[in-house]
Amino acid sequence: MKTTQNLSRRHLMATGAAVATGTLAFGMQEAAGAATRSSAPHPGPSKTNNTITTPDGTQIYYKDWGEGPVVTFSHGWPLNADAWDGQMLFLARNGFRVIAHDRRGHGRSSQSSSGNHMNGYADDLAVLFEALDLKKATMVGHSTGGGEVARYIGRHGSKRVAKAVLIGAVPPVMLKSAANPEGLPIEVFDGLRAGVAGDRSQFYKEFAVPFFGANRPGAKVSQGILDQFWLWSMQCGQKNSYECIKAFSETDFTEDLKKIDVPTLIMHGEDDQIVPIQDSAKKSVQLVKGAKAIYYPGAPHGLTATMQDKINADLLAFLKS
Repeated sequence: MKTTQNLSRRHLMATGAAVATGTLAFGMQEAAGAATRSSAPHPGPSKTNNTITTPDGTQIYYKDWGEGPVVTFSHGWPLNADAWDGQMLFLARNGFRVIAHDRRGHGRSSQSSSGNHMNGYADDLAVLFEALDLKKATMVGHSTGGGEVARYIGRHGSKRVAKAVLIGAVPPVMLKSAANPEGLPIEVFDGLRAGVAGDRSQFYKEFAVPFFGANRPGAKVSQGILDQFWLWSMQCGQKNSYECIKAFSETDFTEDLKKIDVPTLIMHGEDDQIVPIQDSAKKSVQLVKGAKAIYYPGAPHGLTATMQDKINADLLAFLKS
């Protein structure tokens, strides 16, 4: 009996020692692993999660396709980067690296409470350029995005930029004033704000019609194009959409346009019901030194969708020129 008790005691002691040794070894391994993890550098923006974080904590979503010379895309209000898919896929298949982001408050980016103005948009774009170390990029902007491109160059210079393309863009300034008597009256933009603040879902459905010129006799605009406009618009934060109206309508880009010192192409539909050509493209081409212009008879504001093949061909020709 005594021998059995001694054996049991020795067995328990040996087992306890083994467990203790194993626990200690495991603990040392965990501590070493934790030390390694804590000393590892914090990863910067990557293509894995497709987001960057701005100094104020706003997360900006972007997509990055293809390889080759860089082309960036800035979308219109109140859409997101997906509005450029028709151009991005085409150019990616033709040897270009194409990058489009969702403006703050739009699409998959954070619905920030502040920074919903042109300086904020341009600064976010600068963070993206620096994070991805983009160089010799061609910047393409549609509508509000055209203003974003102009303000980026005006505010951050063209050291990372090779060319610029403004499509149906809002510059120089949309709002009517004593200095801009051809502009649109404030009541137009107040109407947009009322639509966003009210039944915005129905408002976006109705706004899509003139956006793509579907209200013109003989227009061929698919229901799919109208539906995707509504879908992308509803992904925009209500506050962000509301405040963006002031940004794109009241910002004066005159001095920004004068600072553009890279080859520039201005493309605009002659039947643009959202950003009338006479007070936008026709003036911008006079302000950007050496700019070239292509005007499309009968084309609407959303010509990148309704005239996708033609726009793609003209864009590719400019990129290769």
